[in-house]
Amino acid sequence: MSQRIIVIGGGAAGMMAAVVAAGKGAKVTIIEHQNQIGRKLKSTGNGRCNFTNLHQQPDCYRSTNEGFPFPIYEAFPVQDTIAFFLQLGLFSKNRNGYMYPYSDQAMAVIELFEMELKRLQVSIVTETKCIKIRPKGGGFQIQTDKGDFFADKAILTAGSKAAPITGSDGSGYALAKELGHTILTVLPALVQLRCQETFYKKLAGLRVQGEVTLLLDGKIVATDTGEIQFANYGISGIPIFQVSRYAAKGLFEKKEVVVRLDLMPDFSKEQLFYFLMNRKMTRDEKTWGEFLVGVFPTKLAHVLLCLSNLALSDRVEKKGLEQLATLIKSFPTIVISTHSFEHAQVCMGGVETTEVNPHTLESLLIKGLYFAGEILDVDGICGGYNLQWAWSSGHRAGEEAADASS
Repeated sequence: MSQRIIVIGGGAAGMMAAVVAAGKGAKVTIIEHQNQIGRKLKSTGNGRCNFTNLHQQPDCYRSTNEGFPFPIYEAFPVQDTIAFFLQLGLFSKNRNGYMYPYSDQAMAVIELFEMELKRLQVSIVTETKCIKIRPKGGGFQIQTDKGDFFADKAILTAGSKAAPITGSDGSGYALAKELGHTILTVLPALVQLRCQETFYKKLAGLRVQGEVTLLLDGKIVATDTGEIQFANYGISGIPIFQVSRYAAKGLFEKKEVVVRLDLMPDFSKEQLFYFLMNRKMTRDEKTWGEFLVGVFPTKLAHVLLCLSNLALSDRVEKKGLEQLATLIKSFPTIVISTHSFEHAQVCMGGVETTEVNPHTLESLLIKGLYFAGEILDVDGICGGYNLQWAWSSGHRAGEEAADASS
């Protein structure tokens, strides 16, 4: 006998769960509070939808329960994901491991899901808000603002508070909590960092390659390398996003959060000192104001010299080179906050994964209730990993929920 399944949340994980469950013969309904499914997908990858990444390893996925995410990924890995989408009709392209639709259009992913859901006769109910999930008679009564729905199994994929303009309001957390699940504090992740120093207004708009090191109460907790973007509030760019979840957690825990920027990571400090010495000897007549032209943007060079107490009009002297080299290799900035959920790509925190079966994603508290996507305490790094988590977890939840024997 086929299962009646309600999927609450029509985002990436919800659509995947619905397709997989319906493909196994279940009668599936998606309940979505927005006027269309897949709305958040439109903006991923700047509208091009970086839907997965060929480079995969355990530390691409973060969770308080560190061993939880990767086995779920391994059950539906990147090769299966690409094959799944190819079967739907999505031809993809590879940009250094980052996988995109060949058309570079996120809407193509949404449209292909819509076609498949229609083919599988999945009922899609939009503009309907889920108010309560009530276990009843071995199944579930789903109370909404448009009436009640009944199902044998329920898959809760309405997660995240990130980018609320796309419809992510965090309502799934309240539904899970009411059912007895623990919700770990939800904080912005993959987000910009706001800093204490006032000189950022001078640096706004500049971009440099560098290494980012995040310290909490003086202890190194994360590092990343790439293009650092300066803004009038502080720092942004992919390497900042990659460490931002740890900054958010540190700030929540009232720790001192400091970022150290290495602005010339290809040099050791000793190599940098000799590099600077060679520049001085090559053009000994230059002033400090002229010395870094050709190395850093002028505005950044002036900030570095000012922080090193080196006057722009003075001639370059050896004694100033070491302190300048130290600052270039370890440029400290104090983080006072992250940007808000409105600016975050994803969230950290969510449903405590120790309360979820690590093989099936079924609740250990309520039989027949499954979770997938960002509602769980799992967040990926930049580069298609959060969508891969949505595909892998959605696939597993849909497959398991459709199993009549479960």
